Amino acid sequence: MRKIIAALQVSVDGFIEGPNGELDWAMAEDEETWRDVFEMLESVDTCILGRVMYPEYEQYWLAVLANPDGPLPLSEKPATKNEIAYARWADKTPHVVVSKTLDKVAWKATRIVRDLEEIRKLKQQPGKDMHIVGGATLVSSLMNLGLIDEVRLMVNPIILGGGKVLFKDLKERKSLKFMRAKPLKSGKVSLTYST
Repeated sequence: MRKIIAALQVSVDGFIEGPNGELDWAMAEDEETWRDVFEMLESVDTCILGRVMYPEYEQYWLAVLANPDGPLPLSEKPATKNEIAYARWADKTPHVVVSKTLDKVAWKATRIVRDLEEIRKLKQQPGKDMHIVGGATLVSSLMNLGLIDEVRLMVNPIILGGGKVLFKDLKERKSLKFMRAKPLKSGKVSLTYST
């Protein structure tokens, strides 16, 4: 059976966004971080996103594809070679958005599912692993249903002091099994756990 991998950027104090939704700290260009991402993506053939995260994700990566020389949304800079490589990978990779309210998506390889049980069905189909891109509510919901097999956290050397907590909607305590820790030159640490 294919695995579902939740791979997310997080601050040392456990936030995935700053108090005002800031993501600049997680979007800093870092070659080692990208290597870690692309290594994981070799085993992935489907991305899963929540309704809140998907619109900006779609807008950003479609903008990279359409005009890599930028300026891009959020950063106002041209795309990096790693962003272009990711956008090309994402463009040919099926995406699933979990939403009860979203009516349409612009990205051709994307479809909307209304029920988390659809994710369970996808997991049982043949294929490579699936990657939960985000967000926090989706990750917690899938964790509550026992559908996440692996948690990969890129811990950034920053304390945000507030913001959006990754596992804010988790209903009960969950023990994880340590698999790997990889320190990066940037000060980030890549942590991998199985559930």
